[in-house]
Amino acid sequence: MARIKPQTLLLQSKKKKGPSRVSIPTIILYCTVLGLVALSLVATSRNWLRRSGEQTGAASSFELQEIDATIDTKKYDLPGYAILNTSKGDIVVELFKDGAPEIVDKFLDLCQKGHFKGMPFHRVIKHYVIQGGDSQGLGAEDWTSKGKLRSQLVTSPKHEAFMLGTSKNKQDSKSFVLFITTAPIPDLNDKLIVFGRVIKGEDVVQEIEEVDTDEHYRPKSPILIVNVILKREI
Repeated sequence: MARIKPQTLLLQSKKKKGPSRVSIPTIILYCTVLGLVALSLVATSRNWLRRSGEQTGAASSFELQEIDATIDTKKYDLPGYAILNTSKGDIVVELFKDGAPEIVDKFLDLCQKGHFKGMPFHRVIKHYVIQGGDSQGLGAEDWTSKGKLRSQLVTSPKHEAFMLGTSKNKQDSKSFVLFITTAPIPDLNDKLIVFGRVIKGEDVVQEIEEVDTDEHYRPKSPILIVNVILKREI
């Protein structure tokens, strides 16, 4: 039996202990698999983020619709009419909730506080206005001097008779003035903020307009607003 030389045994031992080499096709295969896994994870993550964003957007849109619905409901629930119970009869007024919302809100608040109960119509100017509220409000002379020019000016729908308004200069709770026009007033916007119109009781307004007054246009017999009743519908 032939003997194996020690040098040959040493070389065979090193070959057995050395690491086996990985082929290039195997490396390419591993890299391809890892790449596909990474792409799958990225696609899944993007899909999840997109769905999460859509759900959040839908929730936000729903919340906004709920808020808008609440605002519209509150606006709809506000009284749109006021009945002025006067010592001469009832005057029914439609309030311009869209045209003058701030003034209407103020008027409604004062009505609920009973501000107009017992308030007199302290100035009556025939063919112009009847006025209740602060006696230091718009002066009669202002109405008569401006009224002389009415035939020379263009009249708009807001300048018609039987419009409800308040002074542009006085809108606080202590001096809130009510005016009801009894004739078209061309320069109405210079003096008043119109926030309603008489839809029933024009004859009552005309009856108040015909009362006897003194030289300062004050009625000789008291004419009062006994109460104000607010209605959502008439």
